[in-house]
Amino acid sequence: MTYIATFFTHFAAVNFSRQLKGTEKKPMLMPVPRKLSSSCGTCVKFILDSDIQEFVHSGIFDEDVDTVYLVENDEYTAVYENHIR
Repeated sequence: MTYIATFFTHFAAVNFSRQLKGTEKKPMLMPVPRKLSSSCGTCVKFILDSDIQEFVHSGIFDEDVDTVYLVENDEYTAVYENHIR
């Protein structure tokens, strides 16, 4: 499945992308789609075949992740929202 993660800062987006680089998740930095709002204009698109909740709780997400969306047929469904900030 394809996901988009939005961030509170550009640095956080770059850092997240670097953490996933070289994995089967195939991260791609890109502008946040217009349908989504974000504090930062950069997001990371990635692929995940396992359960998103396990991935969320794996420790890779930090306080700078804003929201993670499942992407299906050009539709976005929020599957994780940061409630820390």
